[in-house]
Amino acid sequence: MTAKERSLLKALDAIVGSEEIRAQIHPIVERVRTELTRNRKAQMTWEPIPLTIYGRALPPGIRSSWVFVLRGGATTGAERHPNSHQRMMSFEAAGDLQVRSGPADGGEGQWRSNLLVSEPDAPLERRWISIPRNVWHQVVVPEGPDWVVVSFHTVPAEELIEERPDSDDPGRTNRMRYLGPKESRK
Repeated sequence: MTAKERSLLKALDAIVGSEEIRAQIHPIVERVRTELTRNRKAQMTWEPIPLTIYGRALPPGIRSSWVFVLRGGATTGAERHPNSHQRMMSFEAAGDLQVRSGPADGGEGQWRSNLLVSEPDAPLERRWISIPRNVWHQVVVPEGPDWVVVSFHTVPAEELIEERPDSDDPGRTNRMRYLGPKESRK
């Protein structure tokens, strides 16, 4: 991790570590958790966090923030964001955010584990991860409690794109926006 990236993560950590900010995030977490409980087939649920709760504290370039609740025991499968650099922190419980350098279909590269925890005294690298644009990643949550994460992206919420490998054609991907309908194959 570069010194610049570490500095950015430290700034985000201080913001999310604020009791005032956490108090505003908790109701969003509860709504997202309730949605996951309601939708038994979902591996995860999410909701954007209004940037206004952060006031003017966010570093330049952060254009959206999200709460994700990932079901205990879930493996979400490979995804990437072609239009956004993602920074993510473990907010409650723990999980493994795996990244890979090669294609999602296993053609090259290995999944590299990043076991993240929600302990405030843990080192920054054990609580946060930085995922550049187009880097394949997947979440593996151990059996037990659902994992709550807060993420920050470099595009507005309505523009955030997720790509996943197409199960019928590994050379293609399916795109969707987190706030809208599924897009086309690429």
